[in-house]
Amino acid sequence: MSLRDSIIIKNIKYIPPRLKKLRKVLGYIVVSAATAILLFLIAYYYYLSSTLPPLTTLTNYRPDIVTKAYSDDGILIGEFFLKRREVVPLSMIPERLVQAFVSAEDGRFFEHEGLDFISILRALFKNIMVGEVVQGGSTITQQVAKSILSSERTLRRKTREAILTYRIEKELSKDEIVHLYLNEIYLGHGAYGVKAAAHNYFRKELEELNLAEMAVLAGLPQAPSRYSPAVNPEMATEREFYVLYRMVEDGYINIVEATDAMNIALKVYPVDDVNSREAPYFTEHIRRYLEKTYGSGMLYREGLTVQTTLKLGMQKSAQRALAKGLADLDRRQGFRKVEGQGEWAGQMEWKNEGEWIDYFTRMTDAEPGRPAFEAGTIYKGMVTGFGGPKKETLITVGGLGSGIIPLSDIWWARKPDPETDFFSAPHVKDPSEIFFEGEIISVRFEGLRKGDREPLFSLYQEPEVQGAILAMEPESGFVRAMVGGLDFKKSKFNRAVQSLRQPGSAFKPILYAAALDKGYSPVSILTDKPFVYRDNSNGYLWEPKNYDGRFLGPVTLRTALVQSRNIPAIMTAKDIGIDYLISYARRMGISSWLARDLSLSLGSSAISLAELTSAYAIFPAGGLNKGPVVIRSVVDRDGRVLEENNSAPLRETYDNKSREVVIKSATGEKKETSLPEELTALPEWQAISPQTAYIMTCLMRGVVRDGTGKRAKALGRPVGGKTGTTDDNRDAWFVGFTPSLVAGVWVGFDDRKPLGKKETGSRAAAPIFVDFMKDVLRDMPPEEFPVPGGIEFARVDVRTGRAVPSYRKEGAVEECFREGSAPRRGGR
Repeated sequence: MSLRDSIIIKNIKYIPPRLKKLRKVLGYIVVSAATAILLFLIAYYYYLSSTLPPLTTLTNYRPDIVTKAYSDDGILIGEFFLKRREVVPLSMIPERLVQAFVSAEDGRFFEHEGLDFISILRALFKNIMVGEVVQGGSTITQQVAKSILSSERTLRRKTREAILTYRIEKELSKDEIVHLYLNEIYLGHGAYGVKAAAHNYFRKELEELNLAEMAVLAGLPQAPSRYSPAVNPEMATEREFYVLYRMVEDGYINIVEATDAMNIALKVYPVDDVNSREAPYFTEHIRRYLEKTYGSGMLYREGLTVQTTLKLGMQKSAQRALAKGLADLDRRQGFRKVEGQGEWAGQMEWKNEGEWIDYFTRMTDAEPGRPAFEAGTIYKGMVTGFGGPKKETLITVGGLGSGIIPLSDIWWARKPDPETDFFSAPHVKDPSEIFFEGEIISVRFEGLRKGDREPLFSLYQEPEVQGAILAMEPESGFVRAMVGGLDFKKSKFNRAVQSLRQPGSAFKPILYAAALDKGYSPVSILTDKPFVYRDNSNGYLWEPKNYDGRFLGPVTLRTALVQSRNIPAIMTAKDIGIDYLISYARRMGISSWLARDLSLSLGSSAISLAELTSAYAIFPAGGLNKGPVVIRSVVDRDGRVLEENNSAPLRETYDNKSREVVIKSATGEKKETSLPEELTALPEWQAISPQTAYIMTCLMRGVVRDGTGKRAKALGRPVGGKTGTTDDNRDAWFVGFTPSLVAGVWVGFDDRKPLGKKETGSRAAAPIFVDFMKDVLRDMPPEEFPVPGGIEFARVDVRTGRAVPSYRKEGAVEECFREGSAPRRGGR
């Protein structure tokens, strides 16, 4: 080395003292900063870790699950939830379904340790190449972690997710992680987890799914709405094929299996709400009860299993009978041209002049074996003409075909007139009286005409009138059917339990039962003559009359009830006392407010259909007050029985052992009244004596046989019942019973306008009762009402109530009495 080189090197190695000091300071700063950053990251890690939910959230997995309500015959009628989830163990999830989700969401799931950077990069590259998100970068473990964290998109949350993912992988096995994932993942339309989704889209259990259906479900997590087979079937099919392709790539299936799955035609059900499908009014009634009893947290999160008393077959019969009865009544009121009817087709909004003509006249070929129209379905049709001597209305229904409306299906379509009785009013004799060519009307398909197979339609209008029906078993109190209105989707107000309406004469059986326990008998003579009530303190004058405006003079209690005479009912209430009558009504389950005046005897106080029907059930039940009961049992998610009602009533009950019943008057004052000792001495659940119950049953059979309930004779079996009609025909009632079933029907307008002239309980409500009972009792043999001990029979004169010879037929009836109280010939 030359001298020059050594000098250069020596000068290079030489660092001035001030620079050395600066370098040393900078070194300290860098080390300190790195240490501080490291300490901060460690502290931040531990801080974020401390904010994470404990892993017991996952190891002791107890998510929100669905409460399910079932009919008495085991059919699902209701689901209540915040998240529609059904937890299922991994052992019950098909292996192919697990493989489908792994292939679709995380192909390296069984290889990585939670965070898969290779898959993230691969997914990023594939999505860039395709131009859309087809493959996600999050692992299954990350998605499990994400499901229990907030959904905010911040670096803090992503960091917490990574830490939690790492912890999950360390603490749980792969099987445990995939079990959590398949129960937690959101799969669209409110369904969380694979079991809920399988029910949602395919109405199948997991073990019933085929490979194609599994692939569809596995394709949903990326975008549940976008890939929903119920909403976007084409997109769902594309996603299904992608999942099958991935399963082939991962070696889970071969190309033949994938191809076979691609050729399977999927049956996807519309995602609907079971709560409004089967028995909506009953199900909503159950929901309100459960929420009130157990709280919203228990109802919507804890997965209760609720067995109800509903019989779905009876429920369907009740819905059909009510719909038919209300439609018939609505027709009797005349034809209302509502929106969309009475409109000329050329005035509707179309893009061009010929579009409406094309819409209403073109014919489409129906699929082989499938009718162009569906029975009972409502369509919009255009009147195209009127046909021949039979006065038929010719129509076309857009896109489906043409048909006719026979004159017999429009003769009712008179102009509405509430002051004119339907059967005495003039009816349509020619369709041109009410239609014009080109008019748009609503029609219902009824079927094909015999012979020429021409599609037959009827003129349709949406009923404005409302109604309700409730059926229950007398002995158990179990509610077997409940319909609270015509259309739950349009009105959720349950007129069977929430509506309070005046029962009119339907209250009289309660009055006369009370009278029997005050010493009256079926042959007690009552007064039917003009009656005037004056209140001198305020000048109020009440002058009630009978429905027919006539007075019969002295009548027996039987005649007064069978013919539904008002004046004898008022005089009976006056004699036994209003306070006593109210006490008796309370004992029979009437819990609504009752007026403390004589008008109560005519049903002036509003009560619910459920109250009145359960009160009537006491008669065929031999005096037992068991209902109405809607819940058989409630069991929590761990199998503990929270409630079991084999015969316990749902509604509030009164203490039958107490002689004192507190009554609230209209002025708010309280008055205590006493029931007879014979009543208060009865055992629990025995509202009235078996003898009183049987005598009332016999009297109410007379109402059906000879009185206002004659329509029920069409059942051809022993049946009792009573009609009810209020002032101006605003409410129509019929409640009737056989030994094993009682059903109550109410019909009216929500705004309380009159139903129309002569639309009484007999005409408007009784036919609904008859249709329902005919349907549900069709395969049941007639039953006789059992006769309890302490009853005797005697043949009596219908008019005077005196004993007559057993051979006398005309004007006589076989009457029942409490033992020792029957009239004797030549005696009392």
